This record gives sequence, structure tokens and C-alpha cells, in this order.
Amino acid sequence: MTNYYYTHNPDIVHDEKQWNFEIFNHSFKFTTDNGVFSKRTVDYGSRTLLAAFDPTDLPAGPMLDLGTGYGPIGMALAYQSPERTVDMVDVNELALSLARKNVALNQITNTNIFTSDVYQQVTATNYAAIVTNPPVRAGKAVVDAMLTGAVSRLVVGGTLTVVLQKKQGAPSAKKLMQTTFGNCQVIKKDKGYYILQSVKSCGE
Repeated sequence: MTNYYYTHNPDIVHDEKQWNFEIFNHSFKFTTDNGVFSKRTVDYGSRTLLAAFDPTDLPAGPMLDLGTGYGPIGMALAYQSPERTVDMVDVNELALSLARKNVALNQITNTNIFTSDVYQQVTATNYAAIVTNPPVRAGKAVVDAMLTGAVSRLVVGGTLTVVLQKKQGAPSAKKLMQTTFGNCQVIKKDKGYYILQSVKSCGE
């Protein structure tokens, strides 16, 4: 089987690179390597999600970046909301080692980085927000589990925010989130990318 980024330990030839990228008018330093998603730049989907995500009306509590990769979404959210803790999880140990390097490189201190296959090792149920750029290549079952598993880990008023391309299943993901949460809005569309958001109401 060919290894790809949704793998516990990618079998790769290492080729670390360091580069800068601006998010929220701040220049972040990133170290990346073979075996991680979008190793040359912060991918357009993640950028679109970050531009659409608004943390100002969220309830109190930490945030979760599910499938963090080398960490761009979680780091940007931690920088944007220094009063909150951001948990950054992934199944890919190489990606997590890079995320730890990147957090240190950027002197971001309000994060927890740990291994989790979807929500298996996520024990908290008090998240104000869960954000994800899901690994579509891992298959529909993995992506669906990321969407449906969010509701039990959010506080009332907490949000699940997801970026998916239309051609990679955004319409069916919207239906699943609508069924799971009782609501789902497309808060942004950009170049085929949909930013979907559901809010946990007191009924769930």
C-alpha cells in the first residue's frame, strides 16, 4: 500500500523544509516534510476556513483542531484566541512532531498536541469549537466519523466548522451535519471550497 498523510507512521524519505506564511496579518514559520498534506504552503481550503471562522461569539472553552497535520489551523486559532487552549490532534506521528516544532518555533504556548485517530483519544467534552480540514483520501467513513463525533464533544452553543470541496463531498457532508446537529450553514464558498458550520443546540 502506498503511504499517504492519513497514516500512523508514513514510510518516507525525509526532506524537511522551512518557510513562512502570513495568516491574520502575522508571519508564521512552518517546518514541513514529505509525508504530510500540503507541505509547500498552507493549502487553500485551510486558508478559506480560517478566513470564514469567527471565534467572537463562541461559548467559553477550548477548541479542537481535528486532523491538524503540521499545525497551520490550530496554530492560527491559538494565535487569534490567546485566552483559549487549542487541542491539536492527528493520527500521523510525523505530522504531530512537525506541529510540535512549529508551535515552539512560533512561541505559541496555548496548545496541547497529541495523537488521536479521529476522536478515539479525545476525552474532553467541553469544546467551544471543533474545526477540521478532513483527510478526504482516508475515505468517507473517516470523514463522516469526524462530523458525527463532534456533537458529543461540544458544549451547547459550540460549533463544528469543516472545509470540503464540492467535488469531494461537501453536499453530502452538509446533509450529514444537518441530520446530526439539526442545522448546517454554508458560511463561505470560494473556488469550489465550502465552509460548513453546525451549532450544537440544547437538544443534542
